[in-house]
Amino acid sequence: MDSRTRVINVLKHESIDRFPRTLWLLPNVKVFKKDQYEELLKNIEFDIQNPDLGFSKSRYEKGIAYMMPEYTDEFGCTFEVAEQGVVGEVKKAIFSDIDNIDRYIMPYEILEGFNKDFINRQCNTSDKFMLANTHIRPFERAQFMRGTEELFMDLATEEPKIKKLLSKLHHFYMKELEMVTRTDIDGFSFMDDWGTQISLLISPVIWREWFKPMYKDYCDLAHSRNKYVFFHSDGFIEQIYPDLIEIGVDAINSQLFCMDIEKLINLYGDKICFWGEIDRQYTLPFGTVDDVKKAVDRVADAVIKKNRKRTGAFAQCEWNAFDPYENMISVFKHWDTK
Repeated sequence: MDSRTRVINVLKHESIDRFPRTLWLLPNVKVFKKDQYEELLKNIEFDIQNPDLGFSKSRYEKGIAYMMPEYTDEFGCTFEVAEQGVVGEVKKAIFSDIDNIDRYIMPYEILEGFNKDFINRQCNTSDKFMLANTHIRPFERAQFMRGTEELFMDLATEEPKIKKLLSKLHHFYMKELEMVTRTDIDGFSFMDDWGTQISLLISPVIWREWFKPMYKDYCDLAHSRNKYVFFHSDGFIEQIYPDLIEIGVDAINSQLFCMDIEKLINLYGDKICFWGEIDRQYTLPFGTVDDVKKAVDRVADAVIKKNRKRTGAFAQCEWNAFDPYENMISVFKHWDTK
């Protein structure tokens, strides 16, 4: 079974020869553990590939992403970096003065470098499942641009200019996705971190009013072109799992170990594919190899029990430079025993 078939089968909840493997890499790994990363690639074959989408440079970009002391990203948000290879934080929002939203120009120029033929060649010369990473993250982007506290107040008071900002972002994202889904990719991913350790960051009612319709548009467009939808969110997001399933998310990456894993998989394990993960707050950085194996057992056994066969989940984890190499490689080797 080749990688593309393996991933599509797991998304359809059909039988597979092994759980498909995919690794998320924080930028600091290539800074501090480049040799170990190259060693891992020699020992483990992964099933998902992220094609280069060929985006152009934005008018706003300055500096080198994730590198000290700061860099400005493609939307004009400046991140202060305290540690090499870490995303950093936006300390000064470009819309601290909310009237600046009216004058802001979206960076459509980054889409000018998009080359359909270039992307299709990557897709057609690989047996991997080709997953396009997009810019889509309306909630987080609005936080970067407006400021977290200010955005929460704007959502609660239904500030008209925030509606305008989200509309601008949504138009940009839909244009990007319109282009991406006309290529030979197999699926696309988008993200927004919605949870604290114990609850959603905002009311589910507000989430359903403001963000769910945008997410549905992304899913509907992708499915109209036979593409799969992958979504990531950190934190405790149990309350919106049914909504994500309803609008058509095919695979979800969430912090399972913040929630009741068995309950989630029992409720939704035959309706959505669990795109990982293994606990990256405690087990991967501080646990032993045995701890890692037990964590894999917990997720894998739950999905196998629910689906009555080997399917419905990915062998996935995120690698931070602080996580021991032995724990990383153990994740994938132990998934292979399931």
